[in-house]
Amino acid sequence: MDSAAWPYLRIGLHGSFFVVAFFLLKRIYDWRHDTELRHLGPARQPLLIPALGLILLFGALLAYQGSWQLAGIFRPQFLAFMQTYDRRLFNPAHGIQRGRILDRRGKVLAYSEEAAGQVWRRYPFGAAFAHSIGYSHPKFGAAGVEAAASQHLNGATPERLASWGELGRHLLIQDKRPRGQDLVLTLDSELQLAAIQGLGNRRGALVLLRVDDGAILALASTPSFDPSQLSPTLFSGNPADSPLLNRATQGLYPPGSTFKVALAAEALDQGFSGTLHCPADGFTTSPRYPLIRDHEYYSAQRAGRAWGGHGNLDLTTAFVESSNVFFAQLGVQYGHQAFRANLERLLFGQPVRIYPGLDRTGAINTSRVPRIADKDRYGLAQASIGQGVVTASPAHLALITAAVANQGVAMKPRLIATEPPAILAQLMSEATAVRLAKMMRRVVTTGTGKTINTDKLAIAGKTGTAENPHGAAHGWFVGFAPAERPRLAVAVLVEQGGYGATSAAPIARDVLLRAQALGLMP
Repeated sequence: MDSAAWPYLRIGLHGSFFVVAFFLLKRIYDWRHDTELRHLGPARQPLLIPALGLILLFGALLAYQGSWQLAGIFRPQFLAFMQTYDRRLFNPAHGIQRGRILDRRGKVLAYSEEAAGQVWRRYPFGAAFAHSIGYSHPKFGAAGVEAAASQHLNGATPERLASWGELGRHLLIQDKRPRGQDLVLTLDSELQLAAIQGLGNRRGALVLLRVDDGAILALASTPSFDPSQLSPTLFSGNPADSPLLNRATQGLYPPGSTFKVALAAEALDQGFSGTLHCPADGFTTSPRYPLIRDHEYYSAQRAGRAWGGHGNLDLTTAFVESSNVFFAQLGVQYGHQAFRANLERLLFGQPVRIYPGLDRTGAINTSRVPRIADKDRYGLAQASIGQGVVTASPAHLALITAAVANQGVAMKPRLIATEPPAILAQLMSEATAVRLAKMMRRVVTTGTGKTINTDKLAIAGKTGTAENPHGAAHGWFVGFAPAERPRLAVAVLVEQGGYGATSAAPIARDVLLRAQALGLMP
């Protein structure tokens, strides 16, 4: 329908319809005239049934089209469809003053305003909430929550049956602008702005959620875009580099050492005990492949000194020191089947939505990890330290981290405040989650995350530095607070940020401290 030939094809279809209709009506008229409505001549009788059948068919099609286009304004689904896909400015569905979108404290994140005889959507915070809210525009359609909650924002929902007719009447007679209903999100504007400020001009993402009910308090992705100032250039170019990409939910990155949370959970559930030898030279499954080494080896090499290696490490010490050699061996020791089962239990490749609907950004990309061949032990070793074929989104890692803080139970992440809390899955046993939480606390007090240790708030977490074939390493941090009575979980990614301890972890600490100042943690 977007082609240049469509207008001519449409005229041809309309013309064909009227020619057929005229022919059928003429045949019926001839029949009525010849028989004078008393009997049916033998030559005319065979044409009667097909003629009536075609007339009934065309009548049914016209009736359906009329009910959809004319009476459609009384249908919430039709109005939502028209707002999303009908980009013509004279479309009456664009005349609805949609309800406001509010944060959890009642601050306005989006509202409608009439200007120059048209209704436009306004976004007071500009680009800060673009990936959470989406946009609604008469030319570019709708996306995000604006699309998913379109019926509610239009004011015609199943909860208010009387509003359907009222909305349609206002659109028909245009006596006044129909107004929709407000929508409250779980987001906290102050925490969202703190996340955006922390990320700054760097590409990255932050997800902050309550561990006990899945409410998302911050969902930040940079770079972003201003939904009040959409233009065609925004929708062109490489999607991976576009500001439209929601890096928090849709971006997939090697998780690096943050994936050791998953391997540690597998080991604890398997009842791992004892130690593994971790030499300074590293570990490999075959002389054909490069050695997997610990970061201390490279630090010593850059300083021009020798490093003696970790020696024998237990699981806790290896986790706190983030030993690649230990976890590569651990993954190979448990094997491919256990690795695949662990991924499935942690919801890799399974759909998880943060709000209803079919909008892509309303679902967390949990990454379908390619199957590692059973004979590929080195690929398994790489995957066990969060490299190779393993990728994850910040939102997915935040979900796993929240489950650790919530005794192994992952609550369904949600962005709509009225959506009731629901259990998503049991990702690990309660005993495993409790032990893993203590290990994550030691990471911050004495391990790789000690740069963000503060007396103001007990933070538990895991740093990550993921190798990136396209440039500098990505920096990661996942964690929760307070460590003893967890309330909030966070995941931070800084693209090409280098060490997670220095790039991502400080952002997470500052946002958690801001949440504490707002009274969200005891």
